[in-house]
Parts: sequence; C-alpha cells; structure tokens
Amino acid sequence: MPSDQPVMTALAEITAVSLIEGTLPAREHMVARLAALVAVDAPTASYVMNANTAAETGITVADVQGLLVAVAPIVGTARIVSAAERITEALGFVIELAVAELAAELEAEEAAAESADER
Repeated sequence: MPSDQPVMTALAEITAVSLIEGTLPAREHMVARLAALVAVDAPTASYVMNANTAAETGITVADVQGLLVAVAPIVGTARIVSAAERITEALGFVIELAVAELAAELEAEEAAAESADER
C-alpha cells in the first residue's frame, strides 16, 4: 500500500494480523469474515478490502453463493439481497482495478522497450 493511504494500509495490516493470529485455517477465516460482513450489512468498500485475501485463500464465487444461502435464515432476505449487490459491485471494482493496473504495466513495458530501442 502506498504511504499516502494510511487508513487502507492500517486495514490491510489488521487483516493480515487477524489471519496470522487466528486459529482457523485461512480459507475458513475469510469465510467467517465474509459472513460477518453480510450480517452487519457492510458497504461495498468492505467487500473490496477483503476480495483479494478471500481469492488468495481459495474462496470462489460458488463459495460466496453458498455462504449467502447458509446465512440467509439468520440475517434475512433484505441483507442477502444487499450483500449480493455489494459483492457484485466490489468484484466489478476489483476487476476494473486489475485491468487498469495491467494496462499501466503494459504501457510501462512498451515505453521501456521503445526507450531501449532508441539507444
């Protein structure tokens, strides 16, 4: 995380520490975190903050769908619909960000290649 984003850096560090200090395997830890986000009707940004870690621990879209079905009797239909919408928005944002980062990397590589060719 860039140093000009102290809140994002702190949240990323908190997530890392919770994974290290937790007693659950990483995948189950993230399933629990996602279920908690659904239960508290978390905003899209909260899902964005957890998307990469969830993917890194092997959580799939099918897992998230199963999680929503599992917690639906407890949290209710309104929370499930809200969570599904926010998770979809978060995944769209994460994908857009990844595409933008990839495009920037490709541009940098092309610029470096052109610079090398000019020498």
